[in-house]
Amino acid sequence: MPVQRYLHIGGVVAVGFDLTGEYLFVITHSGRGVFSTRTWERVARSTELAYPTAGTGVGIGPIADQHIPVSEMDYETGQMRAVSPDGLIVLECESSGICVHVPDADPVHWDK
Repeated sequence: MPVQRYLHIGGVVAVGFDLTGEYLFVITHSGRGVFSTRTWERVARSTELAYPTAGTGVGIGPIADQHIPVSEMDYETGQMRAVSPDGLIVLECESSGICVHVPDADPVHWDK
């Protein structure tokens, strides 16, 4: 599965997609950010700490006040994986950044 982009983001705690899959929501030890999944450019940033609660985080910018389901970092392995709502984007995360993968095969095979 080819890497489309690597997002250099330090202190990754949790990631999630809004329900449309248009935005990637990232929670770090230094705040929250929102990225467009079309361009992978950051479209919003807050330095206010707001860690996930009960598997969700509160969005900012274009997804302000939405409760976004997030995958949280496994601190034993130092890794985390997340998949977009449509199954077309897979994220392989570590504390220093996120590898964005785009499928070149049927997304059904990604969960294996």
